[in-house]
Parts: sequence; structure tokens; C-alpha cells
Amino acid sequence: MPHSKQPSHFQSLMLLQWPLSYLAIFWILQPLFIYLLFTSLWPLPALYFAWLFLDWKTPERGGRRSAWVRNWCVWTHIRDYFPITILKTKDLSPEHNYLMGVHPHGLLTFGAFCNFCTEATGFSKTFPGITPHLATLSWFFKIPLVREYLMAKGVCSVSQPAIDYLLSHGTGNLVGIVVGGVGEALQSVPNTTTLILQKRKGFVRTALQHGAHLVPTFTFGETEVYDQVLFHKDSRMYKFQSCFRRIFGFYFCVFYGKGFRPGSTGLLPYSQPIVTVVGEPLPLPQIEKPSQEMVDKYHALYIDALHKLFDRHKTRYGCPETQKLVFL
Repeated sequence: MPHSKQPSHFQSLMLLQWPLSYLAIFWILQPLFIYLLFTSLWPLPALYFAWLFLDWKTPERGGRRSAWVRNWCVWTHIRDYFPITILKTKDLSPEHNYLMGVHPHGLLTFGAFCNFCTEATGFSKTFPGITPHLATLSWFFKIPLVREYLMAKGVCSVSQPAIDYLLSHGTGNLVGIVVGGVGEALQSVPNTTTLILQKRKGFVRTALQHGAHLVPTFTFGETEVYDQVLFHKDSRMYKFQSCFRRIFGFYFCVFYGKGFRPGSTGLLPYSQPIVTVVGEPLPLPQIEKPSQEMVDKYHALYIDALHKLFDRHKTRYGCPETQKLVFL
């Protein structure tokens, strides 16, 4: 088992990345706001709901990022806890827009969060002139206050209108999509590199429609920070997980890491290095209505580029020479 370090006071903040925490916030805030409407404090929820109505489309129109939030000092503590770093292999020109594949999903996507949603690892200095946006589930932006928090970090909706907007308004935009999606979370166990990618081609079609360059990335260590309990597909627990996903959009994963006391088990992640390697951009032509053959062609080129990126760096970041990427 990975080596445990004595956790610090800030580590509970990492649980804010857990989708279930957003769900809990939703069920707490919804009745609270309704209750406040019938008290002397009714102007507060009334004004917020009015603001929410007027601001409803903002997550699909570029969002509302905050340099102040992205530079909170807590992000540097989270960075140092693992630690988390980013490696640039090629420059990204601000004259183009980019669609970035984020692999693997992992359980909580710590690497992508810290590298692209904060300035803890110095993204703006590493890629000057590039504005990163990490796409996540659309319904998160329907939760009061959570939507403000996500937009402040530069997170956008994974909906087609939101991505189309970013790739068609100006240049220098980098939209990151966790291509494997929530289904890949169930593949997140230590010492594995399994990606759900074979049939995921929508991001390639979108890139072709906008002439955006495809950027492969791979985050080494993402699947090493938690152990996960896997269930057989015929088990009741697996059926519950599938039902949960149909309702809420993500899996109810059973995982564990370390606790607050040395040697104990809990929900804190193991202190394992996480490194996001950003590969060389793959230029694509702009085709308003790309054929399936064209989509298949660039999808194959993307997989090949991702495969080469992984093989080139795997031994440097803890994978054995024999480790292979598995595509589902």
C-alpha cells in the first residue's frame, strides 16, 4: 500500500471534488432556500433566484472565471500533498483553439482539476495566451452556488452548445473533455491503464467542425491515489451503481484511501505523485459536416498519438516497460 503522510488541516477540502458532495449540497440548499422564503430573510433567496434566472445560460456562454479563485492558496497545498505537476511537450499557439482529451478519468480527476482549473501548477505561465476550460456534467450548473464555484475555476458544461461557444468565440481557448466519462471511473484501480475510447468519437467530430486542434494528455498516477471495490456485473451492488448513474449521471463508486491517523483507512487519497503530460497538438481541417470516414481517420490518429505519448513517458512516471494502454 502507498506510503501515508500525516494529513494537514486542508485535506478535507479535497472532498469538494467528489460529485456526491455536490449532490449533498443540492439537497441541503434546496430546502434551505425554500425555508428562507418564508422568513424575514426572504429577499436573499428571492434575489438569488432572480439572478439565477437571468444568469441561467452563462455556463453555456463561456462561463465566468475568476483569477482570484483560481489562485487561492489552498490549491497549492493540494498540489503539494500528492504532489501534482504538469509537463509540456510542445507549445500551444494562442492563434488556435484546442480540444483536449483528458485521460484517464480516475475517481476524482485530481490531476486535471489542479492543472487546468487552478493556477497551482502555473498553467498560464506554462502555456501563455491559452485559456483552459475543463468540461463536466451539465447538471452541476443547475445547483445554486455550486455553479458559481465551478465557473469561477473555469469549468464549463460538457454540453454541445457550451463547447461550440468556446471553440467559435475567439482563439486561445483550450477545452478539456474527460473522454472516458463517468464509465471510466469504474476502471480506476491501481496499476491499470484502461481507457474507454474506442467508440467515443463525438469529440473528434466537434473538433473537425471547428477546425480545433486535438491535444492528447495522459495523467500518470491518477488511478493510484485510491483503492476501489469492484463488483461483478451480476451483483446487486453493480445494478445499484448502474441505476444510480441513470438517475444522477455518475457512478456511486465504493473506494477508500487513508485516514487522518497514520496507517488508518479513510477517504483521503494516498500521497502519490500525479503528473499530467500534455502532448503535441494534432492539427485538424475545418469541415462543417465531416463524414464518418473523416471522423474515423482522425480518431485513429488521435489514439495513435495518445499511445505514443503514454509509451514515451510511462517508465519515467512509475509504469513498467511492459505496461500497455487498453482501449475499450
